[in-house]
Formats: sequence, structure tokens, C-alpha cells
Amino acid sequence: MRKKIRGAAALATAAAAVLTLAGAAEARPADWDRCPDGAVCIYPEGQDPETNPSVNPTHVFWSYGSHNLSNQFGWHWVYNNQTGGAGANLCTQSNGGGCGDELAAGTAVYADLTPINSVRLNRP
Repeated sequence: MRKKIRGAAALATAAAAVLTLAGAAEARPADWDRCPDGAVCIYPEGQDPETNPSVNPTHVFWSYGSHNLSNQFGWHWVYNNQTGGAGANLCTQSNGGGCGDELAAGTAVYADLTPINSVRLNRP
């Protein structure tokens, strides 16, 4: 099965642990820990969807562009399950401003969403 590799990464002003899928040739299921194929998902605060199969995303974003967040605090898993190499950013400003490093398709980040005010989905 796939393995997680967690490492430190800077994202906006928050430190985050990044995970990637091991094995480039290994196929990932369409739904990844209940995040639908083609979407970016945010999970509840402090919940690991890989170790807790009852956890579902609280936010699922499908369309390119920015999506404002409200009342999201603390550490959350954010999955980029988009296809075709589409990236995503966590941004400190509303409407996709002040974005941190791009989260590549097929990766996830454990990030402090307290300073995050929007998520931006980018075309490949």
C-alpha cells in the first residue's frame, strides 16, 4: 500500500509536515481517505483521516480559483487530490492573496489554519 513520508516544510507563517506518496508507479485510489478524485479537502481539526476511517472532510473544493475560509483554527490535514498536476495553495489573505508554497497534486499537508483565510486551486 502507499506509505507516508512526513517532513518539515514552511507554509505561509505556519510550520507544516508534508507527506507524499511513496512509489511513483504505485496507483492511488480515486478517493484518497474519503477525499474525492479531483478535489482539495480539509479535514476536522486534529483528525488524521488515514488512521481514523470515520473522519470525513469538512470542506471539499472542486473549482479552480480561490475559496475563502471562515472559523478554521488549529491544525488540519489538507489533501490535494486534484488530477492532471493541478496545484493548490493555502493563503493568509482572503480571495487567494498571500499564498504559501504550492501543494502539488497527490500530496497533503498538516497545517495550522489559524492564519489561513483562503485556499486557491490552480490549473495545471
